[in-house]
Amino acid sequence: MDIIFGRNKKEQPEPVRAKVTGKIPTWLQGTLLRNGPGMHTVGETRYNHWFDGLALLHGFTIRDGEVYYRSKYLRSDTYSANIEANRIVVSEFGTMAYPDPCKNIFSKAFSYLSHTIPDFTDNCLINIMKCGEDFYATTETNYIRKINPQTLETLEKVDYRKYVAVNLATSHPHYDEAGNILNMGTSIVDKGKTKYVIFKIPATVPEDKKKGKSPWKHTEVFCSIPSRSLLSPSYYHSFGVTENYAIFLELPLKLDILKMATAYIRGVSWASCLSFHREDKTYIHIIDQRTRKPLPTKFYTDAMVVFHHVNAYEEDGCILFDVIAYEDDSLYRLFYLANLNQDFEENSRLTSVPTLRRFAVPLHVDKNAEVGSNLIKVASTTATAVKDKDGQVYCQPESLYEGLELPRINYAHNGKPYRYIFSAEVQWSPIPTKIIKYDVLTKSSLKWGEECCWPAEPLFVPAPGAEDEDDGVILSAIVSTDPQKPPFLLILDAKSFTELARASVDVEMHLDLHGLFIPAANGATRTQPPAEEQRDRASHGHQAPQT
Repeated sequence: MDIIFGRNKKEQPEPVRAKVTGKIPTWLQGTLLRNGPGMHTVGETRYNHWFDGLALLHGFTIRDGEVYYRSKYLRSDTYSANIEANRIVVSEFGTMAYPDPCKNIFSKAFSYLSHTIPDFTDNCLINIMKCGEDFYATTETNYIRKINPQTLETLEKVDYRKYVAVNLATSHPHYDEAGNILNMGTSIVDKGKTKYVIFKIPATVPEDKKKGKSPWKHTEVFCSIPSRSLLSPSYYHSFGVTENYAIFLELPLKLDILKMATAYIRGVSWASCLSFHREDKTYIHIIDQRTRKPLPTKFYTDAMVVFHHVNAYEEDGCILFDVIAYEDDSLYRLFYLANLNQDFEENSRLTSVPTLRRFAVPLHVDKNAEVGSNLIKVASTTATAVKDKDGQVYCQPESLYEGLELPRINYAHNGKPYRYIFSAEVQWSPIPTKIIKYDVLTKSSLKWGEECCWPAEPLFVPAPGAEDEDDGVILSAIVSTDPQKPPFLLILDAKSFTELARASVDVEMHLDLHGLFIPAANGATRTQPPAEEQRDRASHGHQAPQT
């Protein structure tokens, strides 16, 4: 596993032409931009956790059937400080760093005080966010970094705290049809309260307010939800939306603020202040986007850990939402670099398996409903919501599939009824070995896999003028552990899951986390693919579903 996780990767700032085999659809023009950890050691020092590594951006530019690859380390303040010192001097979530040991006791005392409410890292290694015409590398702290999507150059740093009171924010925002951003963050002990804040960033600034002002200055708090505990807020990685509601899961995976305030002086990482409370519940908060207030009914389910929401939608007075759920927090622990060693296979068997679960939540709870009665009448799911004696509602999910992670959908169906999930299949290991298309309607699947190949999160790109939900292609960056097989960009037909093309590059490519596809301006003008391509797509047909 060291070949994938432990080794630093060289950046490739100048574009390299890929060797293309197969045929790339002529309508596919643009750049697949991805983000993930690429440097795990600085000088003689080493990060403890894979998610701590320094951000390495990379992109595949597809133009007229040709593909060009480039990669570049994010020049964050964190990166610059570490490289200049030739050791890790900025703390990450799983790695606590310390100043020059030669500094005097007063410097050490001051450094300790500054870490009680830490100024978090700007090592934005998780995702890419679009805001208006601009693009930002993101992580889960209050910092994001603007980037040039063509050159991968690092631009200015944005601090969420200047516009909204959050110390942490997700890397999985939602976008409406106008491109406005809805995101969530945690405000820790602000004015004596700890709360979860949903905030909205406009894609554009109103004409009468432009005068050089950025959309950030028009960020507004959409809704605030008090944390159940002042000093132990829930960790969360994403949230869900429907056309009229937002869904937030308050997990029993909690960050102990008091422990965090003393972590630096105790010589432990912030990650050690995060703990899973198996005896606790998971609370389901449903926020009405029209009133900007949570529904009054308290909904809950069993203790679980969720990193990724898949999708959510409204049906017959209910909200149905799909998530990838774990029984505990063992996945995060497995990604400590010490566990990604020769014992990895054995360690991975001890990890909770990610399961696709569908929950159903009633929007209106009849006060006269009997205790113990199921409030879900939707025929499309076996998920239940049972009224208990306290008037709260216990939600029991339907388990759809074991072994999915990094889910993506056709984003035109975000918040709406949908059918297909494009995902990595992981089964008994957290490392993806296949790409899967899962049909939530028929509960069947199609898969792509190849020996010694480790696929990244698959991303769906719709064909111009597409009418079917799965009319388009899947893009995934594939890392190989076979020295004879270079890494490549895989392009699959999303309907049949057959390979259309691959673009191999002779570079050191890293396993990434998340990203997005940026259509080329000149490639977005055509509304229909040529007739020849339509015939090609029709001739692929459907593979027999695999289960």
